[in-house]
Parts: sequence; structure tokens; C-alpha cells
Amino acid sequence: MNILLINHYAGSPKMGMEFRPYYMAREWEKMGHKVLIVCASYSHVRSKQFDITKDYTIKESEGINYFIIKTPKYHGNNFGRVKNIYSFVRGLKKHSKKLSETFKPDFVIASSTYPSDIYSAHKISKLSKAKLIFEIHDLWPLSPMELGGYSKWHPFIMLMQHAENYAYKNCDKVVSILPKTKEHAVKHGLSPEKWYHIPNGIVVDKWNKELEIPQEYSEIINKQIKKGHQLIGYTGSHGVANALDCIINAMEILKNHDISLFLIGNGPAKNDLINLSKRLDLKNVFFLNSIDKELIPSILDKIDILYIGLQNQPLFRFGISPNKLIDYMMAGKPVIQAIKAGNDIVKEAECGISTEPENPEKISEAIIKLTNLSEKEKLLLGNNGKNFVLKNHNYKILAKEFIDIICR
Repeated sequence: MNILLINHYAGSPKMGMEFRPYYMAREWEKMGHKVLIVCASYSHVRSKQFDITKDYTIKESEGINYFIIKTPKYHGNNFGRVKNIYSFVRGLKKHSKKLSETFKPDFVIASSTYPSDIYSAHKISKLSKAKLIFEIHDLWPLSPMELGGYSKWHPFIMLMQHAENYAYKNCDKVVSILPKTKEHAVKHGLSPEKWYHIPNGIVVDKWNKELEIPQEYSEIINKQIKKGHQLIGYTGSHGVANALDCIINAMEILKNHDISLFLIGNGPAKNDLINLSKRLDLKNVFFLNSIDKELIPSILDKIDILYIGLQNQPLFRFGISPNKLIDYMMAGKPVIQAIKAGNDIVKEAECGISTEPENPEKISEAIIKLTNLSEKEKLLLGNNGKNFVLKNHNYKILAKEFIDIICR
């Protein structure tokens, strides 16, 4: 089968996020299917960009073919990002006939975070007599409404709402990464029997490699280990939504304990977090820059307990499926999750502690509780998480489930 996967932000292990399109495509290719990913040349979540001069190009990256539409650069959630989205959607519309005639897809998957690519995806599916699949990452326009405070009458929101409703009305199937979106989708026009859930996952063979992390990272981590400190770790974006100020404030409560926190990654809130740590005069909080995804297993192996948090937002009632949480669990380490959501993977897997978001006191209590466990007890929690991921979040299994669903 020929699968056309449209995802504005699609990346790859070397290019950076989003990873799911690449890993799904790789597994589908292994199964004998042909995949073409349609993406934008510029995305704020990628660490590296596709450098193209024409309005589109076709390029192979790490064994997968990409149809890349030229889009302008932007920074932050401002008009520049809107222009980038418009440029991608316009380019997709322009090249719809070309994609249909040259690739001849059997399935067209509209998988961008926002729903506006659905119109061209539907056009391509009709031209190709292909099935149309709508994949939910985040709920747009609900996300910018609830997180950004936009009115439902804002022109941008109204356009997004029309696109979302159009997607539910015209798609053959919905595959939701989030586990609790069915009621919302049905409310906006989806037939309930068309809804399915496939979460994010991991690639098992990436965890069987022993790679060296940068020497400067090893030195600073090993220094704290030699002091007898237990290490708390966070990897990923340093954004406002990640509420990392809360765990820094929790570390102030624990400043006299033999515990060190490592925050690994970059993001718009990083400088503010560094300044907060300095104001609190914390000697046990360390900031390291992002590392290649291939090195994540190696650096997580050096950490004792892993942390994930998010702001206390009602939007998370639809559930979450964070890549970093799945990585943490695959690393076989206990997890502290400070998130209030419609699902609780940590509780379900029995791999750590779920605690109240944006509450430094509760977070510090969770840290103390886990650091006081014996090594045997920590190992049990870690193994619980790893076994849960192997059973429920292996991309090899998820990719097959996806194919089974869309072929029904």
C-alpha cells in the first residue's frame, strides 16, 4: 500500500521532533508499504531544518522519503507562525494533484497539530480514491483557546474550528494520540465507531545501543554521584507549560539533602529558570543543553529518578501521551509525574508517584519518598514501567495496529 502522511512538523532522529511520523513510516516500510511524508521546510520543534530553495523538493532523510514544502522561518507563537502555517497549507493545496498523480496513495493521513491541512488531504484522497485518516495530536482550536485565551469568535479560531468539524465529517477514521478525545470528536460531528486510540511510542532497538554522552556531561554528573547525591533528571523542552519552576522551588525545600537536579534541554523559559535557581542560591541544580535523541538512553541510565510536570490546565482532561514519559519508563527508572490529566500512565504502570501539579511542597515530598526507597524497591518500579512500555508503546506494535485499523 502507498501511505501519504501529511505532518507539517515531521522530523527524524537527526533532524529533531516530531518523531512519530518518522518512526511510524519506518515500521510501515519494513512491513512492505511505501510511505511519503509531506512536511514543511521550517518547524520550531526541529533542531535542524530542511534547507531548500524551490517551493518544494523531494528528499530522503534517514531512509524515509519527504515531500518538503518551502515555508518561512518564525519564532514563538506570533503572526510569523501563522504565516508559516498558511504557507504550508497553500503549498499543500498547490501540489495536491501532483501528489495524487505521482504517489498514488491508498491512504492519506492528515496528521499536523492543527487541522487546516484536512482540505487538501481530502482533495488528494478523492483524486486518488484513497481512504482519509485524521490523526489527533492536540485538540485545535481548543488548545489555543484554553491555553492562549483566544475567543471562539477570533477569526483564526473560527477557521480552525471549521477545519476540525470538516475533518470529523469527511474522514474515514480518526486515530487519536490522546486517549480521551472521543466524546469531543463525536460532539463535533464524528461517528463514534470511527474513533481509535494509538499512543506515542518508542523504538526498542534504539535502547540496545551503548553510546557515550559528551565528556563534560559525564564529568558534572559523576561529580555529584561521587558526593553521594541521588540524581533527579528532566529531559526535554524548557517551556512555560512544563512548569519547571515548580521543581526548582521543590529543590530549594530540599537544598540541605544529598539530592541534585539535572535539567537537560533548551526552550524559551530556560534563562528565567536559570535566574530563578541563582536567586534561590541553589548549588544542587544543573542546566545542560539538549543532546541528540540517540543519546537519551545513555544519559537517563545515569539518573536515579526522572521527573515530568505540566501546568495545571483543564485541557489535559483529554489525556496525555508525552514522549519523554515513555522514554523515562523505558529507561527503567522510577518516575515522578506532576500532572493532572484524564489518564495517569504512571499510576497505571505502577512505576512511580503521581502528584499535584505546580505544587513544590508535594513535589518535594514525592522526591523524598522515592529517594528513601531501597535499590530493590526502585528497581521494581523501574521494571514495571519498562515492561508497560514494551507491551503498550512499542512502535513496531503500534504501527501494525494503525494499519489494522485503517484497513478495516
